[in-house]
Amino acid sequence: MNIKRSILLRVRVVFILVALVAAAIPYRIAKLQLEEGDKWREKAETINFKYREVPATRGNIYAGDGSLMATSLPFYRVAIDPTIVKEDRYKAKIDSLSQKLSAYYKDKSATAYKRMITDARKDNKRYLVLNRRQIGYQDMQMMSTWPIFRGGRLGGGVLFEKVEKRYRPFNSLASRTVGFLNEDEYGAGIEYSFNEYLKGKDGKALFQRLAGGSWKPVFDAEDVKPENGFDVITTLDVNIQDVAETALRRQLEDRDAEFGSVIVMEVKTGQIKAIANLQKNKKGVGYGENYNFAVGDQGNTEPGSTFKLLSMLALLEENKISLNDKVETGNGAHKFYDRTMRDAKYGGYGTLTIREAFEKSSNVAISKLVDEYFGSSPSKFMAYVEKAGLKEPVGFQLVGEGKPYFKKPGDKNWYGTSLPWISIGYEIKLNPLHTLSLYNAVANGGKMVKPFIVKAIAKGNTIHEEFETEVIRDQIASDKTIKLLQELLEGVVVRGTARNIANADYKIAGKTGTAQKLIDGRYTQKYYTSFAGYFPADNPKYSMIVVIDSPKGFAAYGGDVSAPVFKEIADRIYALDLELNPSNQNQIFQAENIDSKTPFIRAGRGGELNEIFEELGVQASPANAEEWVRSVSNNEKIQWENNETEMPQVPDVSGLPLRDALFILENKGLKVNYSGKGIVKQQSISPGSELIKNATINLVLG
Repeated sequence: MNIKRSILLRVRVVFILVALVAAAIPYRIAKLQLEEGDKWREKAETINFKYREVPATRGNIYAGDGSLMATSLPFYRVAIDPTIVKEDRYKAKIDSLSQKLSAYYKDKSATAYKRMITDARKDNKRYLVLNRRQIGYQDMQMMSTWPIFRGGRLGGGVLFEKVEKRYRPFNSLASRTVGFLNEDEYGAGIEYSFNEYLKGKDGKALFQRLAGGSWKPVFDAEDVKPENGFDVITTLDVNIQDVAETALRRQLEDRDAEFGSVIVMEVKTGQIKAIANLQKNKKGVGYGENYNFAVGDQGNTEPGSTFKLLSMLALLEENKISLNDKVETGNGAHKFYDRTMRDAKYGGYGTLTIREAFEKSSNVAISKLVDEYFGSSPSKFMAYVEKAGLKEPVGFQLVGEGKPYFKKPGDKNWYGTSLPWISIGYEIKLNPLHTLSLYNAVANGGKMVKPFIVKAIAKGNTIHEEFETEVIRDQIASDKTIKLLQELLEGVVVRGTARNIANADYKIAGKTGTAQKLIDGRYTQKYYTSFAGYFPADNPKYSMIVVIDSPKGFAAYGGDVSAPVFKEIADRIYALDLELNPSNQNQIFQAENIDSKTPFIRAGRGGELNEIFEELGVQASPANAEEWVRSVSNNEKIQWENNETEMPQVPDVSGLPLRDALFILENKGLKVNYSGKGIVKQQSISPGSELIKNATINLVLG
């Protein structure tokens, strides 16, 4: 009985509690709606609406002549708010819109697109991505005229969400120098080093969070418009850059080398005209730009014999030697303490003048001279290194410049053998940019200028900031010493280790370098080869350095490997530069004034030219209608020469309009880049040169 009473009591308690809870629920709902409604509605708005960053348009990167090297192209993601469009319009236009979407994207039927949009409309979805594929600006403009879409965002609900992508019109040309920037704003080259200018200032706009985690932009008076980035104008020349990369790649492939670098610089200004860096790909097939060896830490290495220029500078500045003095090299071996210095020539050079020692790059001669005059005071020698500006980075504009390394006399790792080996470019580390700065200073009469690659920051036609030539050292040596060094560098090409690149049209001055590579603490039979110099030697305009690492094959020395690349690039630059080679300009002027009695037409398609002269009533011999021909004046009558050849040579397209030049060159298997407007004034590969399929030729129009 007591048990039954206890159970009944518990049941009653439960019913009472349930009743109380049931009564409390409506009360709580009412309280939430009436007293706390504003609070929670505000909370919901905070969750569903948010100000998000609107990225600014990134600035462009230009070459020195205005050629576009990197830009941001707008692409668009197409979405729709299907609830916006009015019912009568929706019913009338949804079929035609679905058909256009299906025809454009080719991934779904028109019926499938109609069903997808209609279902979203019924479910009151405010945001629907129609296709994940991004479209270009022209296609966005076209889609804006489609049914429903032509009502825009407010009338048709269409949303074209801009997504910018970085684009390089010249593809991989100077790719490591132009550089990149990843999502974490880390990268390399100009893109990274000048990111603060290029990126601009992001704006802010109000977005609404929709089902599925998508965000839809909404209009708000407090939106902050983004400020687009500044443009960066470089000193690069796309023609010289292309020539440098082409010549370097060819030699790397022929010699199966590990990597190579080229820097071309204007002597008086320090403007960099080209930087090429090509490294063997990981699979060992082909070459790409993966690292800037010309400037960065990984390019710091023992330079070898190119450093002998500094040794000669120090010796000449001491006024204790003459270039005609004799030095004994014996059988090509000389012992300094416990180490033996050797010359490259087996059996040695015997007795040499100091001039000959430099031209033949005798290790024994140079190291003996430096040890004789500076062995008791090595700090005096190192003072010349410092005076020449080689101990510190040049302060290049690109992030990541390598720091030179030199031992200090008195340090624990300074030995009696250190100075002789330093004098020929060992036990130190320099990158190609530092070595080139020294050679450029000699070409520039002793004045060392800072190399630079960006000359202006601009927005539109307004220059925001300008970078000009900066002098690092007013004079690295006396005028007398500089003139003697210039003589020595010319002698290397005329009589010495680089006589294979002597040129009859203009003079080259420079020095070869071949350094054994130190691997795991031991010097190996792998070499770091180089050639540094300038041209024309009698009136220097360009300086250049070429380095090629670990070339294979016979005669893997600087004169055999790097110097020919220097000459090939210099030849092409000389042919392109009308200031250096005025004969090309004179030919143009002469051709354009062939005969005042006849109209001047340099070249064109035969059939079209026949029609022109017939209309003008000008006497001209008939031209083959299907050939591109060149005009030749013969008194008052124009005759034609076939402008094409079956030989595997690069054709001459000077004077042709772009359309004709493209037809001829592309039919020859060449890739064509061009800048400017008008007719072809210059071509980067000289007419008559060996035709290499898929090579890139740059045209300058004017």
